Amino acid sequence: MKAVELKNKSTDELQKLLIDLRKDQMNMRFQKVGAQLANTSLVRKVRRDIARIKTVMAGLTTAKSVKTAKAAKPETTIAKPTKAKAKA
Repeated sequence: MKAVELKNKSTDELQKLLIDLRKDQMNMRFQKVGAQLANTSLVRKVRRDIARIKTVMAGLTTAKSVKTAKAAKPETTIAKPTKAKAKA
């Protein structure tokens, strides 16, 4: 699964996909222990897909919080401090 595909999905869809992948991961773990898993490379792919989904979800929540912070708080200008003159 590519990150571009994940960015086009909503947060609810990502959460459902994450739950499904975690269930798959658990089932693969049991199959691996019981020597029933034929393709062990799937474990790695599922683990990486989970990481991709978590990364995209973190980016979405960060982008939302930045938007709300900018909307709630207008930018203010900060006065630069002046240099103090040395007494002679």
